[in-house]
Amino acid sequence: MRVVIQRVASASVTIDGEIRSAIGPGLLILLGIGHEDSSEDIDWLVRKVAGLRIFNDGDGVMNRSIMESGGDIIVVSQFTLMASTRKGNRPSYIGAAGHEKAIPLYEQFCKALSEAVGKPVGTGEFGADMKVALVNDGPVTICIDSKNRE
Repeated sequence: MRVVIQRVASASVTIDGEIRSAIGPGLLILLGIGHEDSSEDIDWLVRKVAGLRIFNDGDGVMNRSIMESGGDIIVVSQFTLMASTRKGNRPSYIGAAGHEKAIPLYEQFCKALSEAVGKPVGTGEFGADMKVALVNDGPVTICIDSKNRE
């Protein structure tokens, strides 16, 4: 499982001209799910995301988590995070899990993250053509792969 975490001043997801989710300060998380991913990856990533200290404290030092900052979260599924560019110039998405596996894991990730931070998590729509808008705060962008834990 791969995530791109962006600390944002604001973010939104629009589908078919309608805003699906919108937040002020918080995190926009792009989530890629692979064939080998499981509930274990979700548990590890949720703990990592919830505890990640990337929000400024009173001294302007990145020392606070999303829970301490009071920010909101949007999670957007993004199979392209699983792309391989080893051969040629056209990315291969063979590493991305299919809908039958990815949708339940995406929903499980969103639910677990919501429970961990104690508030609802905004979402996109799996497989939809989404327009994602954000104002990156910092900018702060962190990439995490659950298969690279060490």
